[in-house]
Amino acid sequence: MTRNPRYDILFEPVAIGPVTARNRFYQAPHCSGMGFAAPHMSAAMREVKAEGDWAVVCTEYCSIHPTSDNTPLINATLWDDDVRAHALMTERVHNHGALAGVELWHGGGNAVNHNTRNGSLGVASLPGEKYDPTQSRAMDKQDIRDLHRWHVDAARRAKQAGFDVVYVYATHRNLVTQFLSAAKNQRTDEYGGSLENRARLLRELIEETKDAIGDTCAVALRFAVDEGGHGDGVVVNDEPRAVIEMLAETPDLWDVGVADYSYEMGASRFVGEAAQENYVAYVKQLTSKPVVGVGRFTSPDTMVGQVKRGVLDLIGAVRPSIADPFLPNKIDQGRTDDIRECIGCNVCYTSDTLSAPVRCTQNPTMCEEWRRGWHPEVIAAKGSSDHVLVVGAGPSGLEAARALGHRGYQVTLAEAETELGGRVLAEARLPGLAAWTRVRDYREQQIAAMTTVEIYRASNLNAAEVRDVGADRVVLATGARWCGDGVGRWHNTPLALADDAVVLTPDDIMAGAVVSGPVVIFDDDHYYMGGLLAEQLRHAGHEVTLVTPAGHVSAWGARTHEQRRTQTRLLELGVTVLTGHVLAGGGGGGAVDIACAYTGRRHQIAAETLVLVTARLPNDTLYDKLVALGGGVELTRIGDCLAPGTIAHAVYSGHRFARELDDSATAEASLRREMPRLED
Repeated sequence: MTRNPRYDILFEPVAIGPVTARNRFYQAPHCSGMGFAAPHMSAAMREVKAEGDWAVVCTEYCSIHPTSDNTPLINATLWDDDVRAHALMTERVHNHGALAGVELWHGGGNAVNHNTRNGSLGVASLPGEKYDPTQSRAMDKQDIRDLHRWHVDAARRAKQAGFDVVYVYATHRNLVTQFLSAAKNQRTDEYGGSLENRARLLRELIEETKDAIGDTCAVALRFAVDEGGHGDGVVVNDEPRAVIEMLAETPDLWDVGVADYSYEMGASRFVGEAAQENYVAYVKQLTSKPVVGVGRFTSPDTMVGQVKRGVLDLIGAVRPSIADPFLPNKIDQGRTDDIRECIGCNVCYTSDTLSAPVRCTQNPTMCEEWRRGWHPEVIAAKGSSDHVLVVGAGPSGLEAARALGHRGYQVTLAEAETELGGRVLAEARLPGLAAWTRVRDYREQQIAAMTTVEIYRASNLNAAEVRDVGADRVVLATGARWCGDGVGRWHNTPLALADDAVVLTPDDIMAGAVVSGPVVIFDDDHYYMGGLLAEQLRHAGHEVTLVTPAGHVSAWGARTHEQRRTQTRLLELGVTVLTGHVLAGGGGGGAVDIACAYTGRRHQIAAETLVLVTARLPNDTLYDKLVALGGGVELTRIGDCLAPGTIAHAVYSGHRFARELDDSATAEASLRREMPRLED
């Protein structure tokens, strides 16, 4: 297949100072959850993107000095001998003809330095924005001179490590941003007061960095066109524009976005593709230097539009490059139907908040390139002539069937419903989750092109029918169901509910159950489900009270940057939010019993319908019956049928089974680890 000519513009080279990107695809800096702790894993992950034809591949935010320590988060560092670790990445990226970029970072007062125990530095003595009982000290002139030296030294080490693009980082509330802020910067010296003074540090860092390494390295500026804030939305005023005008030709590249993470990398239920255009479109009018920006770009037509309309020169991407590292390659080869499109679930971002390697719902190979030897586009041929029966076409079953078919196995996929997708299909019908159908669509489309995989819909097999198929291996991907007895994280035994209580589960709501009267949702799951059901039922006209023992609605959503927007939306819709409380029983006579999670004090609230969002139980009845039958079929459970989790867990489980089928290596032996080198 050949590239569609209308996408030719995406493959034009772009000069960035002294270097040239071979096309317009730019993997912007992004966290990996590996940082300084896993250089081999990180290098292999970035290498695959370069192989997939991303012209520029950047590492994550990279600390320039021990006074910028973000522990417990694991970010990259360029303090000293880190050069060797970074050279692993740059060499591998260069092997595929791509440029390597690094984002130099000092967190200022927001770097609490839990590990190094250095005092925090800041434009003033202020508390950081994290909930740590510490404050920064106001930087004096010597501190500023030290910062200049640290930044230049780090830039020189970046050049030594082989980086081609070196960033000055001035957004996301780091130290440079704190100097720019009129609210935080109350200094009376030449670094405070007027905007020109407040931008002095930024100008000096760019100019000094260019003087130090600009002969062979491009110097990029990452800059927010807004001031950010704690609210829901983008806070825009004239100062960012004035800074861009002031420094228009100073950096070699402008990497522009917004400071509000929950918008810049907003979940698809809140923020659509190319949503930043309204904020960043003016930047190219102010500078002749190339401009890059992100926007969860998954459509090549949208990308072309950004370039032709003069919004961006380079198509920046983070999440789409994780979901499909070969996205540019597939566009180039005319295989756009093969792209694994990002669904905007932000599971990838949890890696940063959990200090764990990046995971992805769509791409189960992400961060498994080095430690398991997985490649997103390459998988070993089958190791036997076994016929595999996969029961259940939810996310784990679909991925197992797709990957097994790719390996060349004969696969029979049996689904009880007429439509494939399982929980993905049901959940994608909730408010804002339509993009999640891409999990089903990509796999269904790939399987449809395979001659080795047969699909049987409306096939609710019993144990005898499973045996009659005559498969050598049976894989059960029958999913899980939500509990209706209240057992979950808070309650370990079933709740005492009235006999006449109307109790529904998320499965019931998603199946279209009739709901009446005031509704109480008890959310002991703490991710997206409780908040989404509250939103849906409120849109349907019901009075809704959401009760949770957590301190916030959908508390785990803080890890995907959805929590604040979720709670804001529910409050704006008129949902009553009752945090720090638990369901205690009742449910009859139009009321339920609620107890304070701290004091145990109880009261009643009106409820004609009670919705329990608690635990899920594996649908493993078929498994138990097959085990009881015994006999020579190899039987395996995957996904939620084995252990309920996120959709990303389910896809990974199905993929891992397919990868390891007939693999002589044990699961333990197949996992390489980064080990520290011990020296005398």
